[in-house]
Amino acid sequence: MSAVLLSSVFLMALFCVVSVAPAFAYGGHSKNPPPKKDALLLVTFGTSVQSAQKSFEHIEKKMQAAFPNTDIRWAYTSQIIRRKLAGEGKMIDSPEIALARLMDEGYREVTLQSLHILPGAEFHALNSNARKFEEMRGGIRKIRIGYPLLMDNKSMDQVLEVAFKSIIPDERKAEDAVVFMGHGSHHPADAIYSAMMYKAQKRDPNCFVGTVEGSPTFEEILDQLKARGVKKAYLIPFMTVAGDHSINDMSGKDPDSWESQLKKAGIKAVPVLHGLAEYDGVVDVWIQRLKASRERQHRGK
Repeated sequence: MSAVLLSSVFLMALFCVVSVAPAFAYGGHSKNPPPKKDALLLVTFGTSVQSAQKSFEHIEKKMQAAFPNTDIRWAYTSQIIRRKLAGEGKMIDSPEIALARLMDEGYREVTLQSLHILPGAEFHALNSNARKFEEMRGGIRKIRIGYPLLMDNKSMDQVLEVAFKSIIPDERKAEDAVVFMGHGSHHPADAIYSAMMYKAQKRDPNCFVGTVEGSPTFEEILDQLKARGVKKAYLIPFMTVAGDHSINDMSGKDPDSWESQLKKAGIKAVPVLHGLAEYDGVVDVWIQRLKASRERQHRGK
């Protein structure tokens, strides 16, 4: 075969490859899929207590009603809880995995709402990691971060208003104490619990806010109850859900539970096992914050 003929055959083969390859390589992908509507990612520490799930169900129901055109997803920050649930066949994403899924599914704007009580270490890590998804090329265009429940004087007053109207039992008498149980934190935001108790006692001197792992401690609260001669105290979770801490640390039969310690001190304990998120007024605080955030974004501020 002559050199001229070989060259002709080579050029023809090359022409076919160049002409056909693009259609083969990009077949079915000639158009980018349209971006999906907004998504709302609800992020909480999580719980493995089935009875506590009603708090999350209540949140989702109210959030969906407030934002009807928004897809809602969930994520738990606790790896221990996620692993425990996975062992039961219930798969819950971490916030980072949930954001990666939303990005992969084509969502361009995501509102991430923290369901934590305080802006502590978990919230700051969550905020930092979520912002990274805005920096990825072809990633989520805009991520809004909704703050935890208690951020300022206004939100503290709003939650206390709900507490005195809806959370504290109607049968409670003025001489009975009300002791809210917060989780507590090693983060400086732990000071919010002390601020809450200061504000609560301006309304009612027999209202207290203690913590499991922060300040004020239960021992400090108990000393004040003894000094005041309190005979009866209502124990109420100051947490998103009435989960493990509420069932065991607050109202359990263990000698170290708050209920047991009160009984030992001669004070009748009345546990109220309902998480904060079971109350409309509390969830409304998060919803108002989300609406304000979206309105600011809409105005370009």
